[in-house]
Amino acid sequence: MLSALVLVPLCGIQAQETNEVEQLKRQLRLLQENFDRVQREHKQQIDTLTQKLDELAKRQSAEAEKKKLEQELAAELQKNQPAAATQTAPAPGGGAQTATTGWSPSQPITVARAGSAYMNISFDALVAAGTSTANDIDKLELGGHDPKERGFTVQNLEMTFDGKVDPYFRGQANIVLQIDPNGETTIEAEEAYLETMSLPWNLQVKAGQFFTEFGRLNPTHPHTWSFADQPLVNGRFFGEDGLRSAGARLSWLTPTPFYSELFFTIQNSQGGTAFSFRNEHEGGLFFGRPHNQGRVKSLGDLLFVPHYAASFDLSDSQTLVAGVSAAFGPNGSGPDQDTQIYGADLYWKWKPANAHAGFPFVSWQTEAMLRRYEAGVFPGDAAATPPLPAEALTDWGIYSQVLWGFKPRWVAGLRGDFVAPTETAAYETILGRDPDRAQRWRISPNLTWYPSEFSKIRLQYNYDNRDGIGVDHSVWLQFEFLLGAHAAHKF
Repeated sequence: MLSALVLVPLCGIQAQETNEVEQLKRQLRLLQENFDRVQREHKQQIDTLTQKLDELAKRQSAEAEKKKLEQELAAELQKNQPAAATQTAPAPGGGAQTATTGWSPSQPITVARAGSAYMNISFDALVAAGTSTANDIDKLELGGHDPKERGFTVQNLEMTFDGKVDPYFRGQANIVLQIDPNGETTIEAEEAYLETMSLPWNLQVKAGQFFTEFGRLNPTHPHTWSFADQPLVNGRFFGEDGLRSAGARLSWLTPTPFYSELFFTIQNSQGGTAFSFRNEHEGGLFFGRPHNQGRVKSLGDLLFVPHYAASFDLSDSQTLVAGVSAAFGPNGSGPDQDTQIYGADLYWKWKPANAHAGFPFVSWQTEAMLRRYEAGVFPGDAAATPPLPAEALTDWGIYSQVLWGFKPRWVAGLRGDFVAPTETAAYETILGRDPDRAQRWRISPNLTWYPSEFSKIRLQYNYDNRDGIGVDHSVWLQFEFLLGAHAAHKF
């Protein structure tokens, strides 16, 4: 009985000690787990900080190397510069100090400078290669810079000179070289003009040789086109070189809350660059008649072109630009015969606010034109052409194009063209159908890749349907490269 009473307290003591051991083991295990967790977290933090330090060191090294290369390039270029560009900055304690600014690779190459005047220079080359089922590709493609033959076509080799003349004027000249199918090189002064910079009342004067501001496409150069060739209506109404001539233009930026500008141009009306006006058409017949009315004799022999353009922001991501144009002048079919061309254009663009490098985007551009050509009386040539009566010839045309910049540097496009006469002319009933007035239409899908802002590669297919001739298929691969920074173009 006594032994039993002694064993009961001993068992209680042993059980208590066992519980304390288990508690201590659990506490030790928890401490060990917490220690391991904290150690892992600290290791992750250390690894993250180490990685950030490595990236920062690499970035600083790359920036230092880039800065060093830019400085070396600027120093090398400044050796060939007549003088460095300067800017005025505030000096410590008041006054001003002059600092020399370095050249950036994204800036134009300045080849001459005299005080505030300077001249930039650039060179742009546009070349196409391809084939067509047409036997008369020169009649199929109406533009002078369009692909003209199977194989290779040097479409445009353009040198651009632009710069500030003085505080009052800036100037620009575009000298173009082309190589014809016979391998002969031609050169022309496509544009050479000055513009005022400081006229009051939002006025500006432009004078010299320049593209007429009619519609959206005519004032632009081939390398800015979204397709490998120009629209049919531009070729039929303005000829292969576009509407341009020597003259002067006055513009007024109206004081409205949106962009709104009026233009009025006066130019010479003769030559191949005034195709629908006093053009001799190289001594051949045009609309069945010879055209030769000599040079300008009075104010009535000039070409007058009013134009109006306005732009509206429909939203943060959408812009609409609309314009109307007209051109009035004499033509070469008779002493009192005139030509009138009317046009309307529309441009819409969508680009989201978070677009990167201009992509993605969608744009839509359309131009419609109508030409009324007063053809004079032709007494006839007994040996070749019968007499023709005076008549008014009315033709119209339209093109519409959509571009989709679906990813950076990639743009898909689709254009539709249509041109037609409003009626059969009297001279056509006598001489037969005139292909220069025949109805025709074209569908052109293309795909353009821009490796950089200084180059592009474009693949285009044309489906042409000409009334009286039939269907032709053409495929063109176009390549462009630019040396130097080109002068800016309109939106």
